[in-house]
Amino acid sequence: MAEDSLIPNINAPNTNADLTLRQVGLILFALTLGGFAIGTSEFASMGLMPNMVASLGVTEPQVGHLISAYALGVVAGAPLLAILGAGWKRKTLLLSLMGFYALGNLASALGPTYHSLLLFRFIAGLPHGAYFGVAALTAVAISPPHRRGRAVSIVMLGLTLAILIGNPLATWVGQLVDWRWIYAAVSMIAVATAVLLAVWLPAHVDGPKAKPLDELRAFNRLPVWQALGIGAIGFAGMFAVFSYLAPTMLEVTQVSAAWIPLGLVGFGLGGVVGNFVGGWLFDRFKLRGAWVVLAWALAMLLLFPLMAKWLPTLLLATVAIGLMGALGPILQSHLMDVAGDAQTLAAASHHAAFNTANALGPWLGGMAIVAGYGWTSTGYVGAATAVVGLLIYAWASKTMRAARALADEAPASVACETS
Repeated sequence: MAEDSLIPNINAPNTNADLTLRQVGLILFALTLGGFAIGTSEFASMGLMPNMVASLGVTEPQVGHLISAYALGVVAGAPLLAILGAGWKRKTLLLSLMGFYALGNLASALGPTYHSLLLFRFIAGLPHGAYFGVAALTAVAISPPHRRGRAVSIVMLGLTLAILIGNPLATWVGQLVDWRWIYAAVSMIAVATAVLLAVWLPAHVDGPKAKPLDELRAFNRLPVWQALGIGAIGFAGMFAVFSYLAPTMLEVTQVSAAWIPLGLVGFGLGGVVGNFVGGWLFDRFKLRGAWVVLAWALAMLLLFPLMAKWLPTLLLATVAIGLMGALGPILQSHLMDVAGDAQTLAAASHHAAFNTANALGPWLGGMAIVAGYGWTSTGYVGAATAVVGLLIYAWASKTMRAARALADEAPASVACETS
């Protein structure tokens, strides 16, 4: 019995019938631009860590706490804003979230002290998950049913392009001017996204309205929590390495700061490739694609401490670890399948899970570094989280097999009763 038969239809009938290919392309571009703004802001602190340390008078792990503060904002804001906006039109919600994001990043650019920046980074993270969740649902609504994974990967492309282009560019510019200008630029891109969506996104591209309590009831199902667990823990390894890449390149690889943007490009290149691979894996194998990504991540993270010693192998490692981005489209699409009537909440919570990983990775990596295990210990920390992710995947697979067996038995019992 196919997995598709175990899951509900995730949306009302496809709404792209009266949209031209050009209109669909423009909408996807605007949604992707918003993802680019969010990704650039989310990862900017990683590449600018040495600059922020010098400017704020704090340590590298303390800048890691700024990364974690943003991630915790995503974790808190994703379900909260998704529930509050469950009855809103998707266009209205997307415009509001982008406006909120612009204000949060403007505040980050103006924050005078480290502690005020902790607060503003938390606030800036609040609309992150809800935006990506609603953007993914909108992309699916305007795309053919058999291309759902690819539609989600296009929206996620903004995030991976931010790692490939936005973050290295932000690091390079931040080394030339004050790092605060990066958050100001993100604010302007968020405003541009809101303007484009206001012009290009029709109001009728919407999904079925849901009440907050109905979404909460539908959300509280084991397959949903298992998928979120895979992302929250299994993906933490990439962030453990990525967050401390800049000081690792300076202290272990022993290259100049000018090479840091190139290291970030490696992560971005892997992320872009992984994003499309993840969409393909889901369309072909559904959730089974997740174990392939996690097994790859385990091997590459174990090799990272050795590969970090020389620049060519370090750059290769960043690309290889960046391929973990394939996990994003797989889990985002799977959540839409298993969430039932909790579509907005589940889609937003996917990003809460990944930003739990974004908080967990730097925190665990920072603990290992402070404990004296060295900058490259982040690879071993990440490998441990990938193992836990694989264990949760095995549990989720067992749950799906049990559900499939139960579904197979039901028609047989009905047939016996009628014979």
